[in-house]
Amino acid sequence: MSGLWLPGAVFLATLALVIWQPRGLQIGTSAVLGAGLAMLLGLVSLADVWQVTQIVWDATLAFIGIIVISMVLDELGFFEWAAIKMAHWSNGNGHLMFIYTLLLGALVAAFFANDGAALILTPIILAKMRLLQLNLKALLAFALAAGFISDAASLPFVFSNLTNIVTVNYFDIGFWEYASVMWLPNLVAVAVSVLLLWTLFYRDLPKRIDLSQLKPAHKAIKNTAMFRWSLLVLALIFIGMGVGDEFGLPISLFALGGALVLLWMGQYFGTCKVWMTLKIAPWQIVWFSVGLYVVVWGLKNAGLTDWLAESVGDFAAWGVTAQIVATGFLSAVLSALMNNLPTVMLMDIAIAQTGQAGQTALAYANVIGSNLGPKMTPWGSLATLLWLHVLMQKGVAISWQRYMAYGLLLTPPVLLATLLALAWSM
Repeated sequence: MSGLWLPGAVFLATLALVIWQPRGLQIGTSAVLGAGLAMLLGLVSLADVWQVTQIVWDATLAFIGIIVISMVLDELGFFEWAAIKMAHWSNGNGHLMFIYTLLLGALVAAFFANDGAALILTPIILAKMRLLQLNLKALLAFALAAGFISDAASLPFVFSNLTNIVTVNYFDIGFWEYASVMWLPNLVAVAVSVLLLWTLFYRDLPKRIDLSQLKPAHKAIKNTAMFRWSLLVLALIFIGMGVGDEFGLPISLFALGGALVLLWMGQYFGTCKVWMTLKIAPWQIVWFSVGLYVVVWGLKNAGLTDWLAESVGDFAAWGVTAQIVATGFLSAVLSALMNNLPTVMLMDIAIAQTGQAGQTALAYANVIGSNLGPKMTPWGSLATLLWLHVLMQKGVAISWQRYMAYGLLLTPPVLLATLLALAWSM
């Protein structure tokens, strides 16, 4: 562990560049610079870079595919339609609208990934809340709730979070096997999150909201024919991922394939421009994923995963349930401190190194900790960083101190309940 100071310094410097983005430096560029420095210092080798690429390529490309799918549907008006539907279903009841907003965020996070919920749904919700003339306290309540649920509800499917895909590929967990285990923990995470968020913001929510300013939901859709066809395409993508898993096909094949089909449809029906959509797609995520994981590999080479494996192994003396809970909380704390993307890989390697039975259960605990733990700090996940950036662009400033106060209050009970649900289901 004494040799961790140099790779640790490289990692912290890289993470600092990613968070603060000096002079508009892109996150992918920062990660690649960190990876290059790690190689120059001899912390990682070309063989390590190749091994990292093999681990993360499917997850990264699948993420790009899902985000492009979300962008095309956003141009179509799909998410605005869903948000207006949600508002009308509340019948002007402010508390119901708050709960429906959380449930909508949970569905978007589940099917379009947590980053999709942060990037696409948050601006739509903010626009609608401003149109409905909510005061600043209510606006912040809706914004914070939407941000929290984007990660909390990203457990149910392999494609719901980048961390899910990395872990599933590392431990060779099947698509349906993963979903069959994680549906209950995700249900608990969403239920407890909704209850706590509603309790926390109860006094800030208006009792009644005038919906007269909202247009009918169907007017948000730019092309009805494409809307109907897109639902079929989404269903086929989902089924394809499940069937393809039986034949060992990568999940990115279906995510990128579905994205190409929807891009063609968007061009054909005139709802989006292919090259413009591809131009603004988050390609920096590719370099960010590979670069940051290469930097993290330097920590592995320095012995951090050995220490983590020893700690996870020691948890076994407390019993199965306690080991699952302790592993999840260890992953959560590390995610909050050093971001969940490097954490999930380090913990996956450490869990595999323990050589203990029941590694799959611990892998699920790692996913839960890596998805929920980041909500304790603003830099804990890429989704949170993107969400805060979107809010700032929309004129809603949330200080890091205020964010952490809510995150530290909400995350531990949700995390504990979710991990106990996993232990019970396993």
